Amino acid sequence: MASDDGVILTNDDAAQCKRYAVEKKYWSDPYISLLTSRSSAKHAPEISRGYYARVTAMRKLLHKFLMLTDRNCQVVNLGAGSDTNYWLLKELDLFPKSFIEMDFKSVTARKVAQIKRHEVLLQTIASEDEDIRLSKSEIHGSDYHLVDADLSILSQVEKKLHESGIDKNLPTLFMAECVLVYIDNLKTKELLKWIADQFPVAMFINYEQVNMADRFGDIMIENLKSRDCFLAGVEHCKSLETQKQRFLDVGWEGADAMEMLQIYKCLPQVDVHRIERLEFMDEKELLEQLLSHYCLAWAWKDPNNLGIAALDVT
Repeated sequence: MASDDGVILTNDDAAQCKRYAVEKKYWSDPYISLLTSRSSAKHAPEISRGYYARVTAMRKLLHKFLMLTDRNCQVVNLGAGSDTNYWLLKELDLFPKSFIEMDFKSVTARKVAQIKRHEVLLQTIASEDEDIRLSKSEIHGSDYHLVDADLSILSQVEKKLHESGIDKNLPTLFMAECVLVYIDNLKTKELLKWIADQFPVAMFINYEQVNMADRFGDIMIENLKSRDCFLAGVEHCKSLETQKQRFLDVGWEGADAMEMLQIYKCLPQVDVHRIERLEFMDEKELLEQLLSHYCLAWAWKDPNNLGIAALDVT
């Protein structure tokens, strides 16, 4: 297993990379600077373009799920870190009945402190006719819940979702960005099977590494090991097929996956051309190599034929 501290540092790195890209105007997010400190490092253009593709694709699937269900649904963000989707969805008036975020206690405690520090973040959560419950590491509002849990311990996940008022009969979207790869395969299997068993109508969006059985993958694994991050779940990152099969093996109705390189080419080309003018990039091959080692996988259970199986990033 990766050390908790090592995994938490990867969250900090990702949040700072997103903030850097936002400040370079790859996409708009007025809230990320309130939740994330500015990095002193300069990030290469291929990193920012990779994050642009990641954020754009994740949000496209999220928005499609919300519109398909007419917002009569729930969203659970596993390993949410400094995610800002709650506030962005409120701005768009595209909000589910409940939005639940879950992460390590030290991560949620820091987020609670930042939310309390910035009135615009806290006021969005606070309902006019209902007080919010605050502790050092958790927040419970009428439609927003930030809770601490170790995702590798299913009993904790189940307990915290129950405390957040989860309704298993509502269509529920689970999201994870580079989270499952740090969890032991058996623990991940247990979690994904529990979701499939407990939620009749559900979708899972997973952003993670792929094609990790080559030299580039070996270098990535060694670099993370040097930072005390062991990719315990890398077995499922060998290919798009292994990414899909992990869901099918535990009872999900269907699954699909795409390399980020393919997704990048499917994004609205007018916007892609815009972001490609923001920073000069010497070698396009570096971007292609990076994008070919990450993917978006999504799985679904849709017994009522709402149309979840037809959702994609194109």
